[in-house]
Amino acid sequence: MTVHPAQERSWECLHPDDRLALKQAAAHLAQEFSGVYGTETIERFLDSSFDQFAGRATVTKFLPLLAERFARQRLHALARVEGLHDDGKPVVLFLCTHNAGRSQMALGFFQALAGDNAVAWSGGSEPGLEVNPVAVQAMAERGIDIAHEFPKPWTDETVRAADVVITMGCGDACPIFPGKRYESWELDDPTARTSTPSDPSATTSNDASAAFWHRSTCDGEGPGRGAHLKHVSRCRHRVRA
Repeated sequence: MTVHPAQERSWECLHPDDRLALKQAAAHLAQEFSGVYGTETIERFLDSSFDQFAGRATVTKFLPLLAERFARQRLHALARVEGLHDDGKPVVLFLCTHNAGRSQMALGFFQALAGDNAVAWSGGSEPGLEVNPVAVQAMAERGIDIAHEFPKPWTDETVRAADVVITMGCGDACPIFPGKRYESWELDDPTARTSTPSDPSATTSNDASAAFWHRSTCDGEGPGRGAHLKHVSRCRHRVRA
């Protein structure tokens, strides 16, 4: 793995294989968003997504992959905002400070229980370098894999595309858009916990809240936008585990 000081990072400092990976990423996105966005828009989002991670990364090996995944999410969000894509699914955005614990756990629970009936994203005001291993292990014990997730910043298009924005401790740094529905959840930061993921209290809390999440995402009203968001405020309890 190649490590570069922050002030030296640029496209040129990447290994030739990584530069090739970025070109391939642009081609993948161009094919995926064919007829929706042109090459210029796709490359602009890919470039800015790359910069979001390059500015704080210590290891550049996975930057092209992260940039592609983040650019894809942002382009999907932009298409919703601009009315170029509307599948009728509700979008929930979970935000915390580092996007490494609370918001990632909430994202994992929501995706596992809502399935294809809703869309969920997450972000942070000051993204960390990796998802908290404690959160990853705790979620794995509940049968939910968030090891593939990565901390990322929130962007204007992802906030604007969301039907509900759930904030978890990011305070004044959380984005506020007029007319947007917000909920603030007061949850402990997993990084401050001294117990292990297998601690009985954590397991008990997760078990008790499983039914709560089920009612929040599958309350019997069908797959419509309102059905999956009606009780979204109840979902906070499971993340407390």
